[in-house]
Amino acid sequence: MIDSSEMDWNSLGFGYIKTDLRYISFWKDGHWDGGSLTEDNKVHISEGSTAIHYGQTCFEGLKAYRTKDGEINLFRPDQNAERMQRSCRRLMMPTMPTEVFIDACKQVVKANEKYLPPYGTGGTLYLRPYMIGVGDNIGVKPAPEYLFSIFCVPVGPYFKGGLTPTNFLVSSYDRAAGNGTGAAKVGGNYGGSLLPGAEAHQRSFSDAIYLDPTTHTKIEEVGSANFFGITKDHRFITPASPSILPSITKYSLLYLAKERLGMEVSETDVYVDQLDQFAEAGACGTAAVISPIGGIQNGDDFHVFYSETEVGPWTKKLYDELVGIQYGDVEAPEGWIEKV
Repeated sequence: MIDSSEMDWNSLGFGYIKTDLRYISFWKDGHWDGGSLTEDNKVHISEGSTAIHYGQTCFEGLKAYRTKDGEINLFRPDQNAERMQRSCRRLMMPTMPTEVFIDACKQVVKANEKYLPPYGTGGTLYLRPYMIGVGDNIGVKPAPEYLFSIFCVPVGPYFKGGLTPTNFLVSSYDRAAGNGTGAAKVGGNYGGSLLPGAEAHQRSFSDAIYLDPTTHTKIEEVGSANFFGITKDHRFITPASPSILPSITKYSLLYLAKERLGMEVSETDVYVDQLDQFAEAGACGTAAVISPIGGIQNGDDFHVFYSETEVGPWTKKLYDELVGIQYGDVEAPEGWIEKV
């Protein structure tokens, strides 16, 4: 464990750091226990746990932000709770009520507040809620028991060199099946992405871009993030598909683009052979907020959007608006910020 008094807040990356306490709750005989905080960062489960053998596991990711006046913001934790509930239902796992989920997040933040990076460093306290099927089991069926936990780690800003565009490679692999678990935040989706991601890195791209699994003609996801494009007439467009994970960041950007920046917005098909309609493009998610896309390599074709070195003006406006809300510098839409 790293002593928080020795933390170099300006040098944080996105890696595991053991913090003091994490929340844990067990489901058995049809109900959750009261939950508690524990110092133990090791998970002790049966060798027959469905999480090990059958992939009955899902997770979430959200952040706590220190504001200029010293308060602590959670950004739309109710949306994380609801998305996790959808993931759980897809895997036949019990759901954690929204109010319990949010309260557990607050407990973890309060118990580890000394690890929350100061305002102005660009750092945040990243929360990782997860649920796994546990208990003695061997058959292919839902687990008899479940474990829900939330731990946290201090993380630095995703962009060490500023908001800089990077390039991506269209993959020949599918991220998820057309009617599979693509819309759920389950472990298997990420395990399957490791190989195409590594192949993209080997070719000096930031990550893989996945096309729709049915026709392989439409963009779905960018690595583990959602895609968006901004057309030459300033429309904000993002893909629509039942196999895309519904990003909380993406839906926040859709709202802000329309309500704050006056842009026309839509979720629709984004064909990989029609990228010239976009003046700017990016990937969005909790970790990076927005990752500007400089160019996309699709077979022998390399398409550049606004620039390979500079972020586009509309992307920058959206980034500043969203990050400003998260850190309390810009007024948030009603219900978006939960105070700790």
